Amino acid sequence: MNSARQGAERDVPFQLRGNSFTMMVLKVIDPASPEFFPQLSVKVRQAPNFFRNAPVVLDFEELTEETPRFDVAALVTNLRALYLLPVGFQGGPRPVQEGALASGLTPMPAGRAAKMEAAARGAEPQAGGSATGGSSVPAQPIAPPEPIYRPTLVVTEPVRSGQQIYAEKTDLVITSPVSPGAEVVADGHIHVYGALRGRALAGVSGDTNARIFCHSLEAEVVSVAGLYRVAEDFGDDVLKKPVQIFLRDGYLHMEPL
Repeated sequence: MNSARQGAERDVPFQLRGNSFTMMVLKVIDPASPEFFPQLSVKVRQAPNFFRNAPVVLDFEELTEETPRFDVAALVTNLRALYLLPVGFQGGPRPVQEGALASGLTPMPAGRAAKMEAAARGAEPQAGGSATGGSSVPAQPIAPPEPIYRPTLVVTEPVRSGQQIYAEKTDLVITSPVSPGAEVVADGHIHVYGALRGRALAGVSGDTNARIFCHSLEAEVVSVAGLYRVAEDFGDDVLKKPVQIFLRDGYLHMEPL
């Protein structure tokens, strides 16, 4: 019976599975600015291998009904000319959302913080009593879900070019060098007890307290909770030195250890 079922499964021409991916978010603040694409082009040229064919979610949350109308399709076309691949969007006024949908972009769910705020609003008692018409009953506070912790992911072998290692819902510890062209990703902290080359992305699920630690900073790109810095922006005080990388007041900081 099992062999027959396995044979039937092999005959199925496809499978549908859930998965998670790390994607860049481009917050669109002033799409009509003449400096929008020149400045973005400079950023892309600083790390072309990092940005080439990178999937991008367009964040329109900063835009309002008073924002001057702009052509979303033209925005998408110009981004593709920079080898960025817009795949989805978040927020924005209705005309912008309609333009994004017409351009083939997928509406993406709000971030974790926004979901928690929405849940908190939904838990607030409604004015005018309960839905059953009785006296008002205070709503019981809903406890936030317990975070899921997993054991730290420890990698003892060198991380080769082209490899990607993702520590989901935990920290990542690497006791060997990370090669150029490799990518190390974690929802928590990243520790590299060797040379950190390639790309390192900590706090990819939005943890702004995440940090990156390494014995020698030689990376192409580093990022914490979506804020990144490319190699051309590294100062001589941190380049090829033991460093910690973290967020403070909304900016990415690097400090020698």
